Formats: sequence, C-alpha cells, structure tokens
Amino acid sequence: MIQTIRNIFSYRELMAALAWKNIALRYKQAYLGIAWAILKPLMLMLIFTLVKSFVGIDSGNIPYPVLTFAALMPWTLFQEATSDGINSVVGNASLIRKIYFPREIFPFTSVLTKLVELGINFIILAGLMAYYHMVPTAYALWVPVIIAYTILVSLTVSLVGAAMNVYYRDVATALPIALSLLMYASPVIYPLALVKQKLLVHQAAGTWSDFLYRVYTLNPLAGIIDAFQRALLHGQPPDLTALWPGIVLTAIMLPISYALFKRAESYFADVI
Repeated sequence: MIQTIRNIFSYRELMAALAWKNIALRYKQAYLGIAWAILKPLMLMLIFTLVKSFVGIDSGNIPYPVLTFAALMPWTLFQEATSDGINSVVGNASLIRKIYFPREIFPFTSVLTKLVELGINFIILAGLMAYYHMVPTAYALWVPVIIAYTILVSLTVSLVGAAMNVYYRDVATALPIALSLLMYASPVIYPLALVKQKLLVHQAAGTWSDFLYRVYTLNPLAGIIDAFQRALLHGQPPDLTALWPGIVLTAIMLPISYALFKRAESYFADVI
C-alpha cells in the first residue's frame, strides 16, 4: 500500500494530464457541456419527487427534494466514478501498448476526475438549502471523510472491474444494469430511517428483520448516503451502526481488488 501511494505521488503530473483529458473529452463535443453534470441529478431529483407524491415516502422534517438531491450526490459520484474506472484501462489501450507505468493510475484518475462534478453539485445543494432556509452545522465537517470513503468504495469496484473488463468486455455492458439495481437497494429514493423503522422497530420480516438490516447495510452506499444526509441536513453525526458493516466489507475487499488488478496488470498490453 505504501508503494502504491509512492507510485501515485510520483506520477501525479501524469494523473493531472489524464484527468484534464477525461474532462475535455467528456464535454468537448457536448452542446450543453458540463451542464450535463447538473442536469442528471436534477432530473432524477424531479422524477423521484414526482414518484414520492404518489407513494407517500416520509422524509421527516427535511424537504424531500433536498433529501433526495443529497442522496444523489454520493450515489452519482460512486456510480459514474465506478463506470469510468472500469472502462479506464480499455479506454487507454494505445497508451498502455507504448510505455510502462503503474496501470492503477487509470482507475485512480477516473475516480478523482468525478470530484469536479461533485463540486458543481455542492453548489446546487447549497442553493437548495438556502431556498429552504437550511443551515449546515459543525457536523458538516464529516463530509470530506464521507467523500473519501465513497472514493475508496468506488476504487474497490473499479480496480477489479477494470482488470476483468480487459479480458471480458461484457463487464462494461453489465455494469449499468447492476448499478441500476443497486440504486434501489440503497437509500436514494427513500431514507435509511424508513428501512430501520420497518426492520428494527416494526420487525416487518419477523425473526429475520435484524439479519436483513445487517445485510442491507453491507452495501457501503447505504451508510454513506445516510451519513451524508445526517451530517449536512440533519445536523447529526454519522450513524456508525449503519456504517460499520460496509466499512468492514470495504476494508477486506479493497486490498483483494488491488491485488487482483496487479496480478492481471502484467498481461494488459498483450490482451488489450
């Protein structure tokens, strides 16, 4: 891990150049340019707000549009960073064939590039909070930690996914479907408090309720989204009981994912 940090620092200029290339290619020929980074979460927020008017999701004392947009921010960061990270090695095939440098640079750069769009979404969220007369508290200082954790989760999936995508191109095709399903298993449309109330308080699944809640929180995004909302909107610290299952899973899987990537790395130039 120390060697990985050294590699990233040594190739920081290359990462900066690749990040700029990613941003330029993504928006250069798009008529709306970087406005797409704003439209996607806004449109999803509006759709979810419309759905909420029919199904009656309880958002507590937080306006539902703000709650949903705050959920979409870490989710969109994870979704798009993971998608780009998995395609990053194949997308730079010509560069891989020419020179050698640590190939993990590609997934790392793809993930970090998404912080630009996250910054834009923070401006939108600030505008929504101002509109609803909401002021963040000192607990908002948890946000950088939550974002860093989200990046680690994304890298966990991106590293092993990028390696597999070199050998099995179906990975990039199947990913959008898997992420779409994962969104419904994450508290994006509904708050985590609703899941907790159904399973832990009302014991909706009977004797399986506690077990199912732990399985649900094994999804790191469940704890991340809830912690992000609590820190920014509720003025509360993150709920560690919701975070720790996903943290443990990520701590186990990230080194395994990196090891698999490094093992496959030697054959990238031959296969790609």
